[in-house]
Amino acid sequence: MAEGTDTDLRTAPSTSTQDDYLHRRTLRRGSAGWLLLTGLGVAYVVSGDFSGWNIGLSKGGFGGLAAATVLMGIMYACLVFSLAELSAILPTAGGGYGFARRALGTWGGFLTGTAILIEYILAPAAISLFIGDYVESLGLFGLTSGWPVYLACFAIFIGIHLWGVGEALRFSLVVTAIAVAALLVFAIGAFTDFDASRLNDIPVDASALGSNSWLPFGVLGIWAAFPFGMWFFLGVEGVPLAAEEAKDPVRSMPRALAISLSILVLLAVVTFFAATGAHGSAAIKDAGNPLVVALQGDDGPTALSRFVNYAGLAGLVASFFSLIFAGSRQLFALSRAGYLPRFLSLTSRRKSPYLGLLIPGAIGFALAAWSGNGGRMLNVAVFGATISYALMALSHLVLRRREPGLDRPYRTPGGVLTSSVAFVLALFALVATFLVDKDAAFIALGVYAIALAYFAFYSRHRLVAHAPEEEFAALAAAEAELARD
Repeated sequence: MAEGTDTDLRTAPSTSTQDDYLHRRTLRRGSAGWLLLTGLGVAYVVSGDFSGWNIGLSKGGFGGLAAATVLMGIMYACLVFSLAELSAILPTAGGGYGFARRALGTWGGFLTGTAILIEYILAPAAISLFIGDYVESLGLFGLTSGWPVYLACFAIFIGIHLWGVGEALRFSLVVTAIAVAALLVFAIGAFTDFDASRLNDIPVDASALGSNSWLPFGVLGIWAAFPFGMWFFLGVEGVPLAAEEAKDPVRSMPRALAISLSILVLLAVVTFFAATGAHGSAAIKDAGNPLVVALQGDDGPTALSRFVNYAGLAGLVASFFSLIFAGSRQLFALSRAGYLPRFLSLTSRRKSPYLGLLIPGAIGFALAAWSGNGGRMLNVAVFGATISYALMALSHLVLRRREPGLDRPYRTPGGVLTSSVAFVLALFALVATFLVDKDAAFIALGVYAIALAYFAFYSRHRLVAHAPEEEFAALAAAEAELARD
């Protein structure tokens, strides 16, 4: 079907035209049960346990990062329970875009979907750099970190996704299980050398307000550590993007979200205390591989540290692989509804959005090969994530207030209080990104501005009315019109 033909779908679509359009943009339903969805939720995040979070020690010290992690954990818990309700209402590939579309209109839907895309396109690019560093440090096949390694990452793992979603998620589950097992083995080894006096061994900045041995950079250090406390959970909110391919999403989605978050909380607590107590906060605060450094101490590599080093590579692969999935599904949903060019949502015979995988993959590879700055790209991704969190929490609040009678197979514990907490903490986390890396925040804003210009001047006039998320929003408008009459 030509692009020009698709333009007519909003105004006067025939049933056959609608069916043909959606038939060419169909995902494989029923491919993922609650176990695969739970594995997906953990896979999104697990690489953050192996590296990245420890930089928060250089911003807030042990106490500052601990407080930030608790607050960000509360934010994610509140957000996940809010998303569980929303995904049971609208189990489609649109995820956050679909929720915001119904609650906040087309602009809200596009703003949310674009923020999610920024997160899920930039994060895999950054992780491919970290994979390259691990490959080089381990001496695998004599390779060094560079574009051939990045290209191999994107080519191999996008290829598995093109094979099919069921196969992709099973692969992700296996790699994630290896990474989780390795974290538990690490914790057992590290706790044998645990010393509580090492937790707060970072020198105190006496000029910082409220500074002490637990808060060496003062109270403001807690706020500055927010983005790094997020690394223990960043990405779990992407589970609803698999709703359209899930078995019984109304029941499996809330279950998978709750279980995956519980696992992540356990891993965060164990990893944080074991790593800092084994070798000290000061020793690991700037390390690229903090778990390995925590195990090695001053005696050099050990058998256990080498094992954890290899397992860290498995964790990076798991997150890289699952984030590619998330980005492709958000792009698929936005494209299918006309917010982005519609050809991006075409699916293959195996029901994979092949262009939605290949084009973001090409962009991610180009960014990795050109930039080489994984930390900067992750900070841009975090900026996009915090915007999407605030808008998704707001969507829950608006729908609860505007449509209290909407059928909700699952209801968020605590209701609007829960989503209100998520909304407020997401806004604080958004501001914190400027404290950590204002250049990354402004880069993200620039990307946002370009995307918004495209929507304002072009795509908002060419939306596809019968895309699932658009139909859901249109139904709400029709019901509201009837209520007024």
